[in-house]
Amino acid sequence: QAQVVESGGGLVQPGGSLRLSCAASGSIFSIYSMAWYRQAPGKQRELVAVITRDSTTNYADSVKGRLTLSRDNAKNTVYLQMNSLKPEDTAVYYCKTTMTMGAEYWGQGNQVTVSS
Repeated sequence: QAQVVESGGGLVQPGGSLRLSCAASGSIFSIYSMAWYRQAPGKQRELVAVITRDSTTNYADSVKGRLTLSRDNAKNTVYLQMNSLKPEDTAVYYCKTTMTMGAEYWGQGNQVTVSS
């Protein structure tokens, strides 16, 4: 069994920055990818960004150029640097770790609020 722990959310003004962290621990054998999703009130959960084990990254069109995903393989941790934040970025952000054998583990969710 693996655990996924997120940190770094909070309240920020429009145009500000935040960095989210996601650490996977426990029975980690081989991680295929780590991804961030978000879910705003009344909306479906959506993929924000994903990084695979070869460090290939993909981003949602709505965040390209503003959010950057990086990975520390030694720590099984990914970081989502969020710049130029907009009110529409307000959501609960979830980290998902996918193993090479297909198992998926979700974090508990982290609130990000962009408001003046």
